[in-house]
Order: sequence, then C-alpha cells, then structure tokens
Amino acid sequence: MLTEEPYKYQSGFGNHFSSEALEGALPKDQNTPQRCPYGLYAEQLSGTAFTVSRSQNQRTWFYRIHPSVMHRPFQLYRKGEHGIVGTFDARTTEPTPTQIRWLPFEVPDSANVDFVDGLHTIGGAGDTALKNGIAIHIYTATASMHQRTFCNSDGDILIVPQQGSLDITTEFGPIFVAPNEIVVIQRGIRFSVALPDGPVRGYILEVFDGHFELPDLGPIGANGLANPRDFQTPTAKYEHTNDQWEVINKYQGELFVAIQDHSPYDVVAWHGNYAPYKYDLACFAAVNSVSFDHVDPSVFTTLTCKSAHPGTAVADFVIFPPRFEVQMHTFRPPYFHRNCMSEFMGLIQGEYEGKKKGFLPGGASLHSMMTPHGPDAATVEHAVSRELNPCRVADGTQAFMFESMFQLRLTKWAVENSQRDYDYYQAWQDIPITFSPDQK
Repeated sequence: MLTEEPYKYQSGFGNHFSSEALEGALPKDQNTPQRCPYGLYAEQLSGTAFTVSRSQNQRTWFYRIHPSVMHRPFQLYRKGEHGIVGTFDARTTEPTPTQIRWLPFEVPDSANVDFVDGLHTIGGAGDTALKNGIAIHIYTATASMHQRTFCNSDGDILIVPQQGSLDITTEFGPIFVAPNEIVVIQRGIRFSVALPDGPVRGYILEVFDGHFELPDLGPIGANGLANPRDFQTPTAKYEHTNDQWEVINKYQGELFVAIQDHSPYDVVAWHGNYAPYKYDLACFAAVNSVSFDHVDPSVFTTLTCKSAHPGTAVADFVIFPPRFEVQMHTFRPPYFHRNCMSEFMGLIQGEYEGKKKGFLPGGASLHSMMTPHGPDAATVEHAVSRELNPCRVADGTQAFMFESMFQLRLTKWAVENSQRDYDYYQAWQDIPITFSPDQK
C-alpha cells in the first residue's frame, strides 16, 4: 500500500494558479499569442459563463501539444448496460419516504472492472439537461483505467474514497487520494483512475449546477472548519504519446466514447482558477457547543454548493470528525429529527456515534425529506444513562453526509440491491418509553 504522498501540489481554495512542466511554457503577458512557446496550442476551459460576475468567474487556460478537439466522432458506450442515471423521473427511478440502509456495497468479482464501468447511481433529483439537480453514485472497481479517460459534461463530482486509494491523472497533473481524503473534479475535466492498492469502493456526490465552495463562517469568524490553505491543486505534468485512447464522456446521463490517437494528458502548462483539488478530512477544525445542547450538524459543513435561495444548499458535504464532547445536562448523540432536506450518509471507517449496530464502513443510509430518523435504541439507552464527563468522540471514525434541498428518487439498482438492509426499521423499535405523568 502506498502511504507517502507521491506528488506535489499548490495550496489554496479558489486561487488563480499557474503551473508549468517546462520552464517558460506559459506565455508572458497574454493568453493566446500567435505562436505559443514550444509550439503548444492555447485552449480555454470555461467553468462558468463568460459574463458572470468577476468574483464568480471560473476558467483555465491550457497550453497543450494537441488541441482536445482532435478526436473521432462520439458513439454510444454500453447503452442500457451501464449503471448511470441522469434524469430522475418515473421512467428511471422511484420515490420512497422509508428509511433505507445498505450494508457495504459489494466489490465486483471480476478483475476487469475499472472506475467507469464500476459506477452505479443510487439516486438523485432533477435533470442533467436542465442543469438542475444532483446525483449520488457508488463506485467499485478492481482494475485501473488503461488508455481511456473520463469526462463528465453533466456536473461537478465530489469523490469520497472508502476502500483503497485512487491515483488520478488529470489534464492539470496527478492527484493521489486516500481514504479520509476527498477530491473534487469539475465539469468537463478529463481524468483517469489507477488503483495502487487493489480493489476500491467509495461514494460520489454530483451537482448539475454551480460549484462547490467553502461555507460562510458568519459569527465563527475568519478561521475554522475547512481552512482554504489545506486544499491542494495539482501541478502540471504532461505525456507526449501517439497511442490510441478512448475518451468516455458522460452527457445527459448517457455514456459516449470517442477514439483519439494521442494522450489526453499533454498539457505542458496551465493557469486559471478552474481546477480539481483534494482535501484531507483530518484537517477539519471542528466547532461545537462547549456548554449545553446539541448544535445543528451544519457546523460540520466542509463544502457547499449554494442554491438561488440564501442559506439553502443544492448540496452540502458534511463530516462528523473526531472531536471532544463536553456539553452538560445534554442528550449528546444526534437528536431525533425530521428535516426539510434529504440526508444521505456514508461511513468511511469506524463506528458512527449515532448508530451502534448495522451502519458499516462502505455502506450507506438515506433519510428522505421529512422522514423521521435519529439514534438507534442502543445509542439512546447509553446516552440517557451515561456520566456526562468531557470525553473524546468518533476517534478512529469518519462518517459523512450528502445533504440536499431536493427530494431524491432511487434507481432500481439501489432499491433492489442485495445489500439493502430490510430490517433497518428495527433499529428504533426497542427505544425505551420512559414517560410517567407522575414524575418529572
């Protein structure tokens, strides 16, 4: 298992970065000179419309050996066979208000399933063609991508590795991502995934509109939660080959493939603020109550994709990191809740503080909009009888949540999955009823 970080990065969130693999490859004083240094071609990748406000504008200039347009026409790839859904309607998905839990998703038995072929959509809302909504996917893979690159035209993806590291080659340079780290790869960026540790499993949150950003801190102040300096963006590294590659493009929820006769990773230099990045969840500076009561889980928001409604997210990425618990006279586990948001949870490692049994690393749960949820019976019994001393919580554990303003619909793959736990409702049936009208 590869434990040391093999690559160098640039630090910061939303910065205008510059990187060159050959000294002097970036043109001076302009973006599109008549002839670029080293005989390269200039190509812009736009992540926002040209005319959005300057503070929101995102784009990058590549200086590459081949323009990316040099490929043959796209053809459908495995139509009707792949596991991806991009439109969430009655034809493709079904709704349910039932609390759902899945045991760890199975890794394929075949040794030839790569990241693309191992993608399966759990559920989502909206329509990729309208750039409105989200999708949640599971990936499992047993093989590295060979001579093929993946590009998502439908939205930005946030990848959460659970089992096995990902060695990701992008047009911007390589990124190495291990469990307890995340990586965000924006719409339109080409990448390939290699598996240095063998078979992998993990979770993906996809947003069809907007981009992930750091949450506003409000009264917290200038520091805390996920700090900008801890985000890492790759540095330029290029390949110059004339071998055949497959370009697999996810477009409106379908997969298409085109052939080209050169490596897609021939970017010698680049500059801009539209670039992939990774983040180590261990860097999160948690904030919580230091007196009494359970603060809302929004204080653990790591990244957010904002909607047009202030304070309401298209999607939030929330983590529940190791920390101290010190609240007195307080029911400390996550409280019982009915939420106007949808909550999908996954577990990277350890035991989640709100569930003593059944919620396992590599599994997941979904609590739909206004569906009741909360700690299981064993957690409740412990919480109401324990001595409330300051203590550590969640050491050796990392749970997370994808929270969204949308009502999610589930795919057939998710509803009928062999790992679905049909006894999940039993988690709450033995909660002790202690009410007595004669005793306060």
